[in-house]
Amino acid sequence: MIFPDDTKTTKYEHVIPALIAIEQDRDVEGLLILLNTMGGDVEAGLAIAEMIAGMRTPTVSLVLGGGHSIGVPLAVSADVSMIVPSASMTMHPVRTNGLVLDVPQTAIYFAKIQERVNRFITRNSRIASETLEQMIMNTQELATDIGTVISEEEAVVCDLIDQIGTPHDAVEALYHAIETTAPRYLDVPASVSGA
Repeated sequence: MIFPDDTKTTKYEHVIPALIAIEQDRDVEGLLILLNTMGGDVEAGLAIAEMIAGMRTPTVSLVLGGGHSIGVPLAVSADVSMIVPSASMTMHPVRTNGLVLDVPQTAIYFAKIQERVNRFITRNSRIASETLEQMIMNTQELATDIGTVISEEEAVVCDLIDQIGTPHDAVEALYHAIETTAPRYLDVPASVSGA
């Protein structure tokens, strides 16, 4: 289905099987992930990010324009993360639209989701957990929300993203990763494999 431009959609049901196919395909030597997102579904985004982080296929991510909200875990999920000079990233607490029950259990639920997101980001980047927490809970920067918008330089300085680069740099980094990575599949002699 095609949704209007103002409707956020994460087509994880298409992306996850595609990532599995890439990981299993012996002809695919590397994966370049291009990100320009305002964010979206936390569960779907984390599932995709975990898929990318767990791949043996060499991966490079490049943030173009924006890598906001769940785009942050997606950006850091690759072996090498890059951001273009004009891009930015927004980190904020997990939130939802629609009806929410105002009970303590809801707050606990959101805190657990936030903990999962933070744990993934710190596990897949070099940002300090304290720095990440301060950025997420910042009340001084966004007029109608809590969080922080960082530039490409800030993303690299705080060790969230590996380096600033262009699409050309990202492709070169991917070629380098492919060349320096051991082959994913070893040729097994027919007598050993039973073929």
